[in-house]
Order: sequence, then structure tokens, then C-alpha cells
Amino acid sequence: MEKFSKYYFLGIGGIGMSALARYFRTKGYEIAGYDRTPTKLTSDLQSEGIAVCFDENVDQIPDKFTQAKNTLVIITPAIPHNHPQLLYFQENNFTIQKRSQVLGDITRKSKGICIAGTHGKTTTSTIAAHLLYQSQVSCNAFLGGIANNYNTNLLLSNESNLVVIEADEYDRSFHQLSPYMAVITSADPDHLDIYETAAAFRESFEHFTSLIRTGGVLIMRKGIDIEPQLQKGVKLYTYSMEEGGDFHAENIKTVKGEIHFDFVTPTDRINDVRLGVPAKINVENSVAAMAIAWLNGVSVEELRAGISSFSGIYRRFNVVYKSDKVIYMDDYAHHPSELNASISSIRNLYPDRKITGIFQPHLYTRTRDFASDFAAALSKLDELILLDIYPARELPIEGVTSELILSEVKLKNKILCSTENLLPLLKDKELDVLVTFGAGDIDKLVPKIKAQLSK
Repeated sequence: MEKFSKYYFLGIGGIGMSALARYFRTKGYEIAGYDRTPTKLTSDLQSEGIAVCFDENVDQIPDKFTQAKNTLVIITPAIPHNHPQLLYFQENNFTIQKRSQVLGDITRKSKGICIAGTHGKTTTSTIAAHLLYQSQVSCNAFLGGIANNYNTNLLLSNESNLVVIEADEYDRSFHQLSPYMAVITSADPDHLDIYETAAAFRESFEHFTSLIRTGGVLIMRKGIDIEPQLQKGVKLYTYSMEEGGDFHAENIKTVKGEIHFDFVTPTDRINDVRLGVPAKINVENSVAAMAIAWLNGVSVEELRAGISSFSGIYRRFNVVYKSDKVIYMDDYAHHPSELNASISSIRNLYPDRKITGIFQPHLYTRTRDFASDFAAALSKLDELILLDIYPARELPIEGVTSELILSEVKLKNKILCSTENLLPLLKDKELDVLVTFGAGDIDKLVPKIKAQLSK
């Protein structure tokens, strides 16, 4: 990559792509890119001096990025094969790499701490990065969410060779990495449009474990149904929330709306740790992140301070609005297991209150493959408002609509609603605890819902 002075990103507005764009920008390279729609993230990139276009026509590529000899093109798997700009770069012999290939190169030049899992990886990697970054150890990090503590998805350090990376299983991207340490938070089947079978999905995680360098570490949640394929000299540790393992929590309790627990390691115990983000779902993620930090030399005092000062991630169990009448939360949960965990955490926080959930399914294939599981999770709400499927990179599949989920939801209070009709619907409802869930464009509705509630 050193021979290139310019980097052009196809899909620059993605959370992972934008972190890479920011990284190369800080290194002094010229950066530009394309994305389909303007977002807050693309606006932030533009304010940082990065040129972003939203028209896929080739003439939108800045002239200085049309020289194949000095421009590296980085793409996300979500870019379609017939995208005009991609075809232009291919036809003119540009060097084109996937985001995962670039991250792989970074891990080979540093000590990569790679966090993998169907769910939990963004929160775990962000907590781990925060624990390391605020300690004397420090780190670099490419995160899959905007860390509230830093208002960015990229952390840089001149003092550390550690780099925390979210290891994405989609399109087998994490097979490009060369981890020094790795965490597997979960391996519940997903992305069956790519893997086809649950067995193939699990095998992909097993291959990921084989990539950990000799002398490295794997930290795996206890009970995950995979057989690690570790190189000689790689240490295996297990962790859990309350089910034992090398690292685990004990004495979890809620004190005046705050969650406290004891953190147990193979040799140490840190009593009465206060969790900065009061959601029980984050105890398990914190145990994994603290294990990484502990193994890399973060002190007991720094661990305690780091966990209590962690302020969460944008769209990960965020309290958006709170008044005497209503609490409004927003969460990125888009897999049945994530919904289960999130709804359980909300129920734990507000056991005697009515919980209304707004869910936007993400992808036709995921809806088709897990409709019954989605319905089971959403049935734990008191009331459900179900939106249309957000297609992302996919074309419609005949017979696959949100009705597949709704028909199996065991709630009396359930309704299908379009995004256009959501605000008028909410206006006439008596709300107590309201939560929006989903990984699509539901985040665009969050400020509008907040504004309406505040009136």
C-alpha cells in the first residue's frame, strides 16, 4: 500500500470504511469516496476535508483520483458488481482491495486484537479499546460504532502497537486478518445468503481461530458451538457473564439504577466494579473486554476507572429521551439473539413498565431465515410496531415481507406500519418505555421521534 498516495473509497459512509478513510487521512494521504446517500457520518467526513460524492456516475470521481499508478481503490462488499465507478476502476487496471484486505495488512504490521461474533462485537471492541486507550498501555482502534467517549470510530496512538479491530464475519471478511489476540463473543448463524448452512457459518469461525499467531490468545465465550483450530502456542481462555470460565462476573447487582459486579480472572479478583452503561447485556461484553485489557497489562485501578467511565456507543442501548412520562431508547439490534438480549435488559431495568418496541427488519434473507426467531424475541415486548424490511444490498424476495414475522408474534398489541405513518401513529399512543430497534435507516427517525416526544 505504500506506493499509493491517494485512496478512493466505494462505500465511504459505512462505519468500517469511514474509520479507514479517517486513518489514511491522518497519515497524510489524499482521500475521497462515494456513498449512496448522505448521512451524518458522510457529513462529518466532508467537514474533515474528505470529498464525498453521492452520484455513481464516473464523472463524479475527482480528476486527481483517476490515475491508476497512484490511487488505491478500497471497496465494501455492499457495492454491487455493476456499479459504474467500480467498473471504471476495473476496466482501467486500478488496484482494488476489499476493506478486509486493508485491515489484514494493518494487523500484519501490528498486534491486532480482533473481536469477532454474530453479536456483541461492536460493544466488546469499543469497551476494550476504551480500557486500553485510557490506560498507560494505550492502543489504536478501528471500531464498528461511534464511541460516545470520543465521538469517533477511530482511535490513534503513537505509543502503542496494539490495534483493536472489529472482525466482521460477513463475506468471510475476518479471514483476511492476522490476530495477535482474538475474542469470539458468539457464533449464532447469520448471513445465510453467504454461508447457506449453519454448519458452514460455524466452520468459518473455526477457520478464523486458526489465523491467530503463534504465541497469541483466543478468548471465547463459554458454551459457543465451535471447535477452535489453534496454532501451537496459542492460549485459550473462556469467559461468561455468570456461568464461570477463566474470566467471569459474580455478585451482579443493581444499585440505584447502576450495575455493579465482581470481575474474576484466573489469578485476580476486582470487587464491586461499576458499569458505566447500566444494561445487564453489557456485563458479559465488559468481562471479555476487561480480559483483553488485563492480559495486556492494564492495571486494576485503570480497569475499574475505565469500566465506570465508559459511556456507550451511538445506537447501542442509548437513552435518547427521558421525562416523567416516557423513556425513549434506541438500539442497533437486528438479529434475534440481539433482540432477545436487548429486550431482556430493558425489562430488567424497567420491570413494571409497558415496553413498546418499533422494529425495522434488516435484509430479506435474514427475515426469511429467522422469521420465527424474530417473532419469539419480539413477543417479549408489551406492544410491537413492525416496519417494512430495509433491503440494504438486496433485491426483494417473493413472499418475504414483515408479515412473516408479525403473523407469528404472540402479542395482542401488534401492528404493521410504514415509516411514513410512524410519527402520526405514535402521536396518538400512550407511551411508557419506547424502543427503536434495527440496523437499517431507522436511525433517521430517531431525532424526529425525540422531537415529537419532547413536545
